[in-house]
Amino acid sequence: MTISADSDVMTDVIIVGAGSAGCVLAHRLSADPKTRVLLLESGGSDRSLFIQMPTALSIPMNSPKYDWRYHTEPEPHLDGRRLHCPRGRVLGGSSSINGMAYVRGHALDYDRWATQGADGWAYADVLPYFRRAETHALGADAYRGGDGPLNTSRRDGRTTPLYAAFVAAGRQAGYPVTADPNGFQQEGFGPMDMTVHKGRRWSTANAYLKPALSRPNLRVETGVEVDRVVIEDGRATGVVVRRGGRTVTHRAAREVILSAGPLNSPKLLMLSGIGPGDHLAEAGVPVVHDLPGVGANLQDHLELYVQQGCTKPVTLYRHMSWWGKARIGLRWLLFKDGLGATNHFETGAFIRSRPGVPHPDIQYHFLPIAMSYDGSSLTERHGFQAHVGPMRSKSRGRVRLAGPDPAAPPSILFNYMSHPDDWADMRACVRLTREIFGQDAFAPFRGDEIAPGPDVTSDDAIDAFVRRTVQSAYHPSCTCPMGPDPAAGAVVDAAGRVHGLTGLRVVDSSVMPSITTGNLNAPTIMVAEKMADAIMGRPPLPRSDAPACESAGWRERQR
Repeated sequence: MTISADSDVMTDVIIVGAGSAGCVLAHRLSADPKTRVLLLESGGSDRSLFIQMPTALSIPMNSPKYDWRYHTEPEPHLDGRRLHCPRGRVLGGSSSINGMAYVRGHALDYDRWATQGADGWAYADVLPYFRRAETHALGADAYRGGDGPLNTSRRDGRTTPLYAAFVAAGRQAGYPVTADPNGFQQEGFGPMDMTVHKGRRWSTANAYLKPALSRPNLRVETGVEVDRVVIEDGRATGVVVRRGGRTVTHRAAREVILSAGPLNSPKLLMLSGIGPGDHLAEAGVPVVHDLPGVGANLQDHLELYVQQGCTKPVTLYRHMSWWGKARIGLRWLLFKDGLGATNHFETGAFIRSRPGVPHPDIQYHFLPIAMSYDGSSLTERHGFQAHVGPMRSKSRGRVRLAGPDPAAPPSILFNYMSHPDDWADMRACVRLTREIFGQDAFAPFRGDEIAPGPDVTSDDAIDAFVRRTVQSAYHPSCTCPMGPDPAAGAVVDAAGRVHGLTGLRVVDSSVMPSITTGNLNAPTIMVAEKMADAIMGRPPLPRSDAPACESAGWRERQR
């Protein structure tokens, strides 16, 4: 799986980053035996049982061995807090440390991309690539794939009656129920899919990379730090890497592809002298190509937890003792099933915050325990919670260099909640969730409100709760967006090629023109699938004619 870094390597294509996009590209490009592919990854092996066991997701997410441990700059609208921004540093990248939620987004997200200048990226264009990537446990149809590398599945939600109560409460509150939020109808309450296969996390390392490792034209190097891209006469010709105290240059005969993620891909571009000229000069990096959009347009999803006490012992809290966790772990080791084989996000919802919104702008993950997503805090009692947050924040941030040292982490500022509309959206999230938890379906289980708390009712009180507690949903994106015009902020064209240079592409969630409705792993994989065809000079897959549901009466009604 590793090669020596003691001498220069010449190959056809260099891929920087073995994450959600990089593993897809390595698999698809190396399928052509005439294409020599070198895949470079800063992290190491993903063989840890804490990565492979779905329920243990909080452990790799908080481990310096597998996570870059990035934090934001003090966020000015969140009481100056520095928020953790987990990014995978391991084979599989963030798909090896994430929550395994498989969410494609809404059809109108991709139609919006097309209007933003990403020609060929409308929903009809991208649905075939979602299908090509996937094998869904329930079988294929016009929306779901049946023979792709990425296995997706769902649980039946019968481990606790709270899952069914959440969906029933949504129906009682007047919202639709959807059988498949990744199919015809995203809007409504229903099951959530997960990238879990036969009880194991099905990362892109498991799905795409490992089946390709036996190919002689694919070489993988782990434990290397890429310092910069080599640009000669306007062309990317290789990368400079560090490993074991040595610095060497790997050469690419055809092109270099950055798949280092929405934080590290713009960082590498800027370290290579590609980015906003004034910032590069301030950071002490010689300007090779002034491209102002690099690192700008940073977007994310924020979420807060609405937590409710539970009057019956039907939550996951009953398994939180050391022997309870040991029992779960032992069963998973022996049989790859039970509570160790799920991410516990088995139901969720997408709703609209108000009339006049054409498609869902609020997402729910329901969890039958009251604890933080990353496992850092647990309410010492039975409870349940909704992770809820707006999907289309108007706030924009940036990624910048902290200086010319490649080893320094990037300077990250999301500028969360800088737009006044975001505050109205967050208040709606709290109030609509309280209404849902107040439905009859939860009556047998509903105790007192744990958070925000019964006294947090006014706009000012909710805003203070948001500033104090809101967290990233870990969906950074859009820092190297697709589009035709660099002067308007575009960094790459619709095939991922960096404007103004040759032999250099970016392929990961940073190329999204705007963030999608939901978790970003599935869209990132789709982006890599589609761009793999462009890189190999293949025509795109035929467009789909499968329709998407339009929210009935959206102009006049919130639900």
